[in-house]
Amino acid sequence: MPSSRRNPKLFLDTSVIIAALMSPTGGARLLFHLGESNILSLTVGRSVMQEAEAVISRKVPHLLVDLAQLLDETRVDIGENPSDENISTANQLVDYSPDALVLAEALHLQPDWFITHDREHFLNNSKLQSLPFRIGTPGNVLVWVRERL
Repeated sequence: MPSSRRNPKLFLDTSVIIAALMSPTGGARLLFHLGESNILSLTVGRSVMQEAEAVISRKVPHLLVDLAQLLDETRVDIGENPSDENISTANQLVDYSPDALVLAEALHLQPDWFITHDREHFLNNSKLQSLPFRIGTPGNVLVWVRERL
């Protein structure tokens, strides 16, 4: 469960980074604003960062500069590679190996929340209910933050 510390740590999935970049007024972008204001601590895994850069390079290459600026302004932390134990655990919980690696990165970084838009592999995956952090959408976290302010 999320801790009650003042600055909750969020692990962002690729879908959230891309949503924040594509929609400056959406919930995902608001998470970045809250990170910039030091209300939330934002973190990503290396594979998440690589995937986000690859998708943006392929689909909207002119936004790569905006991505770099967004990550810098909000001081997003890029975590180290997960342990073999984290990878093994994640592979037991998620059937799709690229997403299992993302989950392993989250397990390694020990966030309060794992934020995603991926319903198939994360949000609707009942195997993930026993994890030490919550999984939700940007909207779920925003409701949670508002309740605590």
